[in-house]
Amino acid sequence: MEKQEKYDMERLVDLAASGNRDALEELLGDVQDMVFNLSLRMLGTVPDAEDACQEILIKVMTHLSDFRKESRFSTWVFRIAVNHVLAYRKHMFSQHPLSFEYYGEDIANGREEDVPDMTGGVDRGILEEELKLSCTNVMLQCLDGESRCIFILGTMFRLDSAVAGEILGISPAAYRKRLSRIREKMAAFLGEYCGLAGGKCSCRRRVDYAIASRRLTPERLEYNGMEQGRSRIAEQCRAIMEEIDGQSRIFAEMPFYRTGPEAKEFIKGLLRSDAYRTVMMS
Repeated sequence: MEKQEKYDMERLVDLAASGNRDALEELLGDVQDMVFNLSLRMLGTVPDAEDACQEILIKVMTHLSDFRKESRFSTWVFRIAVNHVLAYRKHMFSQHPLSFEYYGEDIANGREEDVPDMTGGVDRGILEEELKLSCTNVMLQCLDGESRCIFILGTMFRLDSAVAGEILGISPAAYRKRLSRIREKMAAFLGEYCGLAGGKCSCRRRVDYAIASRRLTPERLEYNGMEQGRSRIAEQCRAIMEEIDGQSRIFAEMPFYRTGPEAKEFIKGLLRSDAYRTVMMS
């Protein structure tokens, strides 16, 4: 079955590379959610992830002839996506970098009890969930780019160490060693500060403070407005690896989102526009 899926994917790539627009649309549709979720975890905000996702898909589209079929197509796409987001400098956190020290100090000194109710009638449970998802993504930004990528590939996508090492250009042993150290660092922070892991912070208590500091906007909830799901390729990428510690499960269980309708229409519109030929020849 796996061999047949690999053959079907390679055939789809050949058709897309030869100029078949339907095959190209199906191919990009298969990897779009995977690319968006990687971008979201790496960059920390939905708008930045959407922009990066579009740029990555154009790179995939224009470099199909470079795919040598020496690895899975998904691995090749992951490599393009990882290189792109590591070099991406337009996102908010490249201008305002975070650290665990800064984030921990903000949690410890937030004085949530001094902030009045700012929910504006929006259900507090929904706002709590929105804050949890936003905070978890932002927390990832406390890691340096490569460490963040290793943690995301291992904990959220659960890639096999050989595949992840191939994507990052390091040995499987080096990848496993670095992933273990990064998990320990993240677990230490979560254990001290995150209420989901027994730490001192509580999403419910912190909702009003987050609104007051403009980190949460009740009338514009990004995460609760996105459709959750899984892509076929993302499911194929998931493999059994070493048991995840309790704290890291907070990240492993984060939702996998489908790209929004505007992002999907971008690809469809591009493939049917006069710019398509120009892009493919660039």
